[in-house]
Amino acid sequence: MKTNRRNFIQSLGLGAAGLTASPVLSSAMTAPPSKSDGQLLFVGDSIAVAPTEFGKIRGFILRDIVQFLGVPYGADTSGKNRFMPPQKPAPWSDIKPCVWWGNTAPQIMEKRYANQYASFVDHWNYDDVSEDCLKLNVWTPALDTQKRPVIVWLHGGGFTNGNAIEQDGYHGENLARMGNVVFVSINHRLGPFGYSHLKAAGGHALSGNVGNLDMVAALEWVQKNISNFGGDPGNVTIIGQSGGGAKVTCLMNMPSAKGLFHKAVALSGTSLGGVNKEYAEKLGVKVLEEAGLKAGEFAKLQQIPWREYIDIANRAVEKMAEEAKKMKIGRGGFAPVADGASMNEQAFFSDPSHFSADIPLIINTNFHEQSPSRTDASLEKISFEGVVDKIKARFGDDSAKIVSAFQKNFPKAKPIEVWALINSNRKGAIAAADAKSSQAKAPVFLSWFGWQPPLFDGRMRAFHCDDICFWFYNTDLMLTHTGGGKRPKALATKMANYFLNFARTGNPNGAGLPKWNAYTKEKGESMILDDVCQMTNNPDAEARQSLG
Repeated sequence: MKTNRRNFIQSLGLGAAGLTASPVLSSAMTAPPSKSDGQLLFVGDSIAVAPTEFGKIRGFILRDIVQFLGVPYGADTSGKNRFMPPQKPAPWSDIKPCVWWGNTAPQIMEKRYANQYASFVDHWNYDDVSEDCLKLNVWTPALDTQKRPVIVWLHGGGFTNGNAIEQDGYHGENLARMGNVVFVSINHRLGPFGYSHLKAAGGHALSGNVGNLDMVAALEWVQKNISNFGGDPGNVTIIGQSGGGAKVTCLMNMPSAKGLFHKAVALSGTSLGGVNKEYAEKLGVKVLEEAGLKAGEFAKLQQIPWREYIDIANRAVEKMAEEAKKMKIGRGGFAPVADGASMNEQAFFSDPSHFSADIPLIINTNFHEQSPSRTDASLEKISFEGVVDKIKARFGDDSAKIVSAFQKNFPKAKPIEVWALINSNRKGAIAAADAKSSQAKAPVFLSWFGWQPPLFDGRMRAFHCDDICFWFYNTDLMLTHTGGGKRPKALATKMANYFLNFARTGNPNGAGLPKWNAYTKEKGESMILDDVCQMTNNPDAEARQSLG
């Protein structure tokens, strides 16, 4: 696989961020370098060295934030470790350099950059792809004993694609500086390597959830090691977006994750249950058949080249398509399995005595997660009648009623905006908020992100992924999502402070911020996040109810 080695300075965000003056000396340095000329990057044998349970690691200091990239938290998952719960990495005696990102988990990389506009907007960052991918990254203000709140980022891409630094907006440097927190991001197994449930094919009983068990292993690493990086293992917040949001709610319903985190944030994605166990087991058997193997030959699956195995697994999904429809699973595929062992078999958040009941949760979605005209300017001129025609394949005879309800609920919205709102409706977010609030212990806070960047002639709108750089105070780093400047920075200041307050206390509210009320099923309290942030009650009620 061809390596995508970007310019080192670009990969660190130098020049784009430019947020601070000359750094002060960090307690991470054992031999303070000269800073008389405003030097920003410090790296050397005696700089940024920290112990872990497996051995010492060496990072670097950039703009006064200590950074470690590609830190091992698990062993190579190839060969005999494929489809198995994560193993600990072998200890090392020398100081391991951790100054470059860990490998991206196996996934299809061909034509990843084929769409120039998509590559430009999301500024994809992919590096070597390998089954030796259980690595994490750490950003911290100092290597001391201060016990800062810890934030753990779970990337998007469904359960199939992505990595911990897929977009520049994922970087933790600015938030670590702004909030005096420790920021961690992780890579883990994805797709058929993380979620092939091969129990019925002779594999490990937990094989259907090893990707999630990787996340648990990373959180265990945080619990055991983060105090060496100035973090508090007793105050950990997990946050994910899109597929990462679903990862958050899955972890909240995994017995082995109990006690490893204390607050949670799900952005543009939630899940209220795992993949049907019966379907997942049948798919695992079909994978074995598609590989030309028989019962008892599971070990041979572990030796197939990873790229070839993805094709085998995807063919198995296609051949299971009719079975998936009969079982009302939709398209089917590889995702966390409700196996009743590593992940709850019952509906998530249905048990008021479950450990998840004690974890405060923020749920956010964006106004226009999926806007059809983003890549097709001609759709800006579509009529309401045209929208009815466009959604008939999905909603049938209810299409006209749905468009009418959205028009009434959002009278100023243009036809293309109504179409985007229908595509991006909040039904899933509301269902998750209702379920979580029914546990009646820790609060759930609901928000709706509506900020629209002045890019591509205004067609981007409040699109899927745009909010991430606001939560992480990276609007000047993710210019292709914001345009940069004072306007997005003003909202980022509010959103990052909401998030930092929540990470510290479990409540997003704080001085100088508009009050954010906890969600209740009765009122549907929702914080609108835009140039002006304000609370509303059930702002899309009539439109959403038309969807059935």
